[in-house]
Amino acid sequence: MTTSHTSRTFSIRRYTPELNTWGKLTARDSVVRKLDWILLLSCLALSCMGAVLVFSATRNRIELNHDDQYFFLLHHLLNTGIGLALAGATIWLGHRTLRGAVPVLYGLSVVLSLLVLTPLGATINGSRSWLAIPGGFSLQPAEFAKITITLGMAMLLAARVDAGDRPHPDHRTVFQALGLAAVPVGIILLMPDLGSVMVLGAIILGVLLASGASNRWVLGLLGTGVVGCLAVWQFGLLDDYQIARFAAFANPSLDPAGVGYNTNQARIAIGGGGLTGSGLFQGSQTTGQFVPEQQTDFIFTVAGEELGFLGAGLIIVLLGVVLWRACRIARETTELYGTVVAAGIIAWFSFQAFENIGMTLGIMPVTGLPLPFVSYGGTSMFAVWIAIGLLQSIRVQRPVSASR
Repeated sequence: MTTSHTSRTFSIRRYTPELNTWGKLTARDSVVRKLDWILLLSCLALSCMGAVLVFSATRNRIELNHDDQYFFLLHHLLNTGIGLALAGATIWLGHRTLRGAVPVLYGLSVVLSLLVLTPLGATINGSRSWLAIPGGFSLQPAEFAKITITLGMAMLLAARVDAGDRPHPDHRTVFQALGLAAVPVGIILLMPDLGSVMVLGAIILGVLLASGASNRWVLGLLGTGVVGCLAVWQFGLLDDYQIARFAAFANPSLDPAGVGYNTNQARIAIGGGGLTGSGLFQGSQTTGQFVPEQQTDFIFTVAGEELGFLGAGLIIVLLGVVLWRACRIARETTELYGTVVAAGIIAWFSFQAFENIGMTLGIMPVTGLPLPFVSYGGTSMFAVWIAIGLLQSIRVQRPVSASR
């Protein structure tokens, strides 16, 4: 049975000797051989570079590292290891199996986000977007919302198309998908975590574009976003620190010793690196601890100062390779569900990387978003590796007739 979405033709759950009835790989076709190793190695290279940069940024921060210079390095490597395990589990389960678990995953994500608004929530850097858990650990539910919104919208938008009932999602289906996304977005906006809301907006837009939904929905979403931003600003729904950040972005010299301090110091660090950098562990801005949150939000400044244009450029190139391989997976899959999931991940990674690097260069407002795979942070690391597991699953479980 064949049908089409947008301009492509695809088969519906075709049985092949390499795939059993449920789409799971059998012993006859090795998962290892089907993995996108360029994608995997690029992500590992980014995480390893991140470990070195995190160590450089924190080895002298006694007030943060508990008088252990290897504290953040070891935790970053541990987070990466857990992330790899989660990616492996995602590949083993398969994106098709997770499709059936979307209602449970979505409900859990919404509950965790709501708990942030209770006394269990913790405020870090002015944003109440963290959930305190026993043992001194914390969790950021917004990171998992990026995954559940991607999977949930893809499930709804692709259901009737993959079943062969329609060539593209109808208006009712698109409305339902947007309603599904609106709940966690609204909760996260109440925290407020404006950076995560911006990423979720990019995901929603990417998913709609990939699904073949009417352009009127895309234009309407963009228009609603503009009106929403104006309303938030007009009615004073932003916190003072968020307003100050946007003001500093518009005019960096407005308060160089206050709200504009982070951006100014970040520019000095990156600008001082030159072509080849001052040398690993030799950066004056990094060693002097002039850039706040340098192991997380401003990790790119360490690369710019100590590794120079070449080292910072390598990070951008590796991120570009990740996006290239993700685009290839999205293009080669023969089911709309896999295409839409991959598109959501592409929109997520590309916007978040651009925003993080852009705010260190002063071309984007400071929003507190980590650099994927590079910045220190457990929840963000787990989320991006789960996303890589989804991409790998889409590639692994595609029919053998798909082009390689």
